[in-house]
Amino acid sequence: MIVVSNSSPLVARSAIGEAGLLANLYGRVVVPDAVWEEVVEQGSGKPGAAQLAAATWLQRSSVADATLISALQEQLGRGEAEAIALGLELSADLLLMDERLGRRTAQRPGLRVVGVIGVLVEAKRRGQVAAIGPLIERLRDEVGFRVSAALAVC
Repeated sequence: MIVVSNSSPLVARSAIGEAGLLANLYGRVVVPDAVWEEVVEQGSGKPGAAQLAAATWLQRSSVADATLISALQEQLGRGEAEAIALGLELSADLLLMDERLGRRTAQRPGLRVVGVIGVLVEAKRRGQVAAIGPLIERLRDEVGFRVSAALAVC
């Protein structure tokens, strides 16, 4: 399974000490250069950055299609643009992304997109977490992750 990630699913999980959950679910996660730079290099010293830098399950990859990145950056940030472009280049099975506009943009050409909450739901379904409610609460309290009240009671 080829899984590409944007920064928010990595940052959110690593900030609460749950980055390894991605490795348990997917084995390997590929990130474009812009995402690596954001979470590891610019994020140096922040919670989880060192853990992500040392993660053997996280693979950095360059995107070949600069024209597509440029076109996507007209509406999206560099990380989202590169994650979508890399997902398309690799024919990814899954793109991890939370930003609404990025998700919609990725779905147009057929990428399957899941966010932080979707990953937690999958982890619960596979028995890797007992409950997702406490993790959602930690994401809200410790990371400032925005989630609707309806989802917070999961």
